[in-house]
Amino acid sequence: MKKKLTPEQTNKLLKTLKARFEKNTNRHKDIIWDKIQQKLEANPEKLWSLNKMEETEGEPDVIDYNKETDEYSFVDCSLESPKRRSLCYDYLAWNSRKANKPESNVIDTATEMGIELLNEDLYRQLQKLGQFDLKTSSWIQTPNSIRELGGAIFCDRRYDTVFTYHNGADSYYAARGFRGILKV
Repeated sequence: MKKKLTPEQTNKLLKTLKARFEKNTNRHKDIIWDKIQQKLEANPEKLWSLNKMEETEGEPDVIDYNKETDEYSFVDCSLESPKRRSLCYDYLAWNSRKANKPESNVIDTATEMGIELLNEDLYRQLQKLGQFDLKTSSWIQTPNSIRELGGAIFCDRRYDTVFTYHNGADSYYAARGFRGILKV
């Protein structure tokens, strides 16, 4: 599969990302857009992944810059979980379903998009920047110890509090998707 955008797609995406960046300055104080755009233009495969996040209504935006690695972190900042929902946690869980299999699973979908799932710390960091998942929930990276027992974890925000819950990894719901991170 071609993982490169056309020049027109690139321009449209960069304009969208820049507008979102400028509208939400509280998410990225002291970060300059021009430096981000230079890195994006030098990494077309990252632009392709960001476009996938955008196509699924994830509304990716920069929430962090790591000086040591010189990487910007784009995270799905849509108010509700992006439109990549009704997915089991991973292939093993998907494959174990005997009936009513969903279209895919979270881990494979994220990998195909070129992004990673948020872990619990990143999910909580995101929640400090706004109120997300008030009506939906998002699968997050599950520790191996939980996954080996058949479970997976997800988070949401209710009653002005961020909650972490568990479910069988083979479960899926129309209101549960996943949030991703892309480092550029």
